[in-house]
Amino acid sequence: MNFPFFIARRYLFAKKSHNVINVISAISVAGIMLASFALICTLSVFNGFHELVESLFRDFDPELKVVSANRKFFSMDDERIGKALEQDFIDVYSFTLEEQALISYKSKQQITMIKGVDDSYHDLVGIENLLKGNGIYMLEDEVCHYAIMGIGLMGTMNCGMKPAYPLRLYVPKKQGSVSLVDPTVSFNQASIYSPGVVFCVEQEKYDDNYVIISLDLAQQLTDRTGEASALEIRTKEGTSVRKAIRELESLLGPDFKVQDRLHQQQDVFKVFKMEKFISYLFLTFILLIACFNIIGSLIMLMVEKQQDAGLLESMGAESRTIERIFIINGVLISLIGAVSGLVLGVIAVLLQQKYGFISLGSAGNFIVDAYPVSIKIQDIILVLVTVLVVSFLSVRPIGPIARKFIRKSESD
Repeated sequence: MNFPFFIARRYLFAKKSHNVINVISAISVAGIMLASFALICTLSVFNGFHELVESLFRDFDPELKVVSANRKFFSMDDERIGKALEQDFIDVYSFTLEEQALISYKSKQQITMIKGVDDSYHDLVGIENLLKGNGIYMLEDEVCHYAIMGIGLMGTMNCGMKPAYPLRLYVPKKQGSVSLVDPTVSFNQASIYSPGVVFCVEQEKYDDNYVIISLDLAQQLTDRTGEASALEIRTKEGTSVRKAIRELESLLGPDFKVQDRLHQQQDVFKVFKMEKFISYLFLTFILLIACFNIIGSLIMLMVEKQQDAGLLESMGAESRTIERIFIINGVLISLIGAVSGLVLGVIAVLLQQKYGFISLGSAGNFIVDAYPVSIKIQDIILVLVTVLVVSFLSVRPIGPIARKFIRKSESD
């Protein structure tokens, strides 16, 4: 066994003559344990909210989305798109077209985002999981065009799930100027009906602004026949998303971008990452403060073991070896605190997952009743490494202090 480690372990667990050393060592372990506990629990809460928000977008956002890198629209007949769609890992795909439009109902008007989708869209995402109402998912028939609004937009238009009158969509024409005599002639127009359902994503971005219509109608309104703004893809089960993105990017070239769900909602998830990182920094700073308790414990230990240090040196032990004994003692204190905190943190997170002890409130305005949490192995490793690195850096200055005690023991 390594000699400094053996002595450091004996010093740590042996009963000291001064009971205050045991108390300070216990406080040091408790401080690091609480910091580790707080770190793993906080990171798990951010993971839980991240997964919750991602699940809300999953039924509306596709697994992969191909968009033009330089233009808003692209041709659906592009050869590169055709080659990409021949890949074996593609299960379902759908061309979609998004553009701003004006929607009106009676005296109500609202700027909205129309999303034109083809017949495959129904199979691509879990849109039926988002529908509210007694109607069915339908976008067109032989008689008229239908539209499915977000539940927030329905409230803004005050039209209900089954409006008594058709709604009107207006999109500026691609060419020509606005007529001052009759501005409506400068817009492509269409009457749309509701199939008796609305969608609810629980996200204001979609619920308050989006209207789903057929791709044919969207192309007519925008004068973009044969064009789309995105190609949405669902891969076959077991496909590596990263590998699929790389293959599609190599086939499509620099004129197209391939986005997964995280990139599609980059602004939302960037906020989560930033908040998680800032929380990690604050808790690491608190951990650093807790580690300074170790220095006080080690200094008192050196005072008590001053004669032992002199005896070890007289028996041939080098000064560096004696310094390492006290440094390892500090690292052991940190390791015990870190492991204890991690174990307690993991247990607390698992209990929260199963029983939901900590609730978000009883007002009923939240999507979930209890704080969502999720443990990731990389967070456990991060916390363990952080504690060990911070504790080692905090006890590193103990070396020069130990040398002074060794010299003093020699003079005595």
